[in-house]
Amino acid sequence: MPLMTKEEIQHLAKLARIELTEAEITKFTVELSAILSYVGTVQTLAAEATDNTSVVGDRYNIVRPDVVTNQADGYTPELLAEMPQTEGRYMVVKKILQTE
Repeated sequence: MPLMTKEEIQHLAKLARIELTEAEITKFTVELSAILSYVGTVQTLAAEATDNTSVVGDRYNIVRPDVVTNQADGYTPELLAEMPQTEGRYMVVKKILQTE
């Protein structure tokens, strides 16, 4: 039984914005199913090879504390001076996102 259906291949093609013929869809169904089967085999072998007792002692997250390393507004005037257009303390940039 294939791991990927023709519908899933068509959906992936739509997401990738490519057109596939029926022959290509059939070919990719077989090939991608074989690839996913191989990846599943590798994952199973990797999971079996993992030694869960390799860590001795408690596990905890070691992070450094958050520390402010610069003064507030320390670089604002210099940054704003480099911008071609500003509004008060803000940089004016070209709108790139479309909101509908």
